[in-house]
Amino acid sequence: MWWFQQGLSFLPVALVVWSAASFVFSYITAIVLHHVDPLVPYISDTGTIPPERCLFGIMLNVSTFLGMATMYVRYKQVSALSPEKPKILRLNKLGLTLGWMSCFGLCIIANFQKCILYYIHVLGACLTFGVGSLYMLVQTILSYLMQPELHSKDIFWARLAVFLWSCCSILSMFVSSVVLYSGLYGQNLVQKLHWDPQERGYTPHMISTVSEWSLAFSFLSFFLTYIRDFQKISLQAVVSLQGQTLHESPQSFRAEEQALLTAGSL
Repeated sequence: MWWFQQGLSFLPVALVVWSAASFVFSYITAIVLHHVDPLVPYISDTGTIPPERCLFGIMLNVSTFLGMATMYVRYKQVSALSPEKPKILRLNKLGLTLGWMSCFGLCIIANFQKCILYYIHVLGACLTFGVGSLYMLVQTILSYLMQPELHSKDIFWARLAVFLWSCCSILSMFVSSVVLYSGLYGQNLVQKLHWDPQERGYTPHMISTVSEWSLAFSFLSFFLTYIRDFQKISLQAVVSLQGQTLHESPQSFRAEEQALLTAGSL
């Protein structure tokens, strides 16, 4: 059995590989068609013009589903490992809520392009990366609280390092974007897909784009830390039949109906 076939480790593997492929394939398509500059464009710019926009959207929608599934399995795992620790259980529920909000933001990014509905796209980015960073923080805290009995110190330090990496990327991207779009370097820069190195604003533009790619891959790196944990967990569905055929009413429902009829007759 291969390492990614153990337990549910295929979930974070699929999330990371598929999401990275969505960035790379849309980037290659946009470059081949000369829709963006080859040197580190915004990730969103590589999914603005058809046909890469279609590829970008559908692949990120699949990433949204994989992200939600991965976060749910992580939630169930922590709940099973610490059933009698209220603090951990509260943090675990908070983490799932933040994680699914981040996934919803990714769905917004996939379906509302920057050059068409800029403010909705920015909202999606804030949910994905801002709320997503809070999710990473909660999971890092959980890893700290669960060591050394349930988690090794190495996993905690790895997640802390990736979380700090994402924070630095967010800070760098925020500052450079504020400077770039402050109006000092012209108007309508949101619609600009091609940049000349001699143009004013090229330096903050490059800092912003590099920070965005760094931020995206910091998120993917965080989910890589789930692989070892997910190798030790499996989920199964339990089917409980309440009747011999699908058109029968369940026994409990029929008992309640009989009780109501009896009460009505009295």
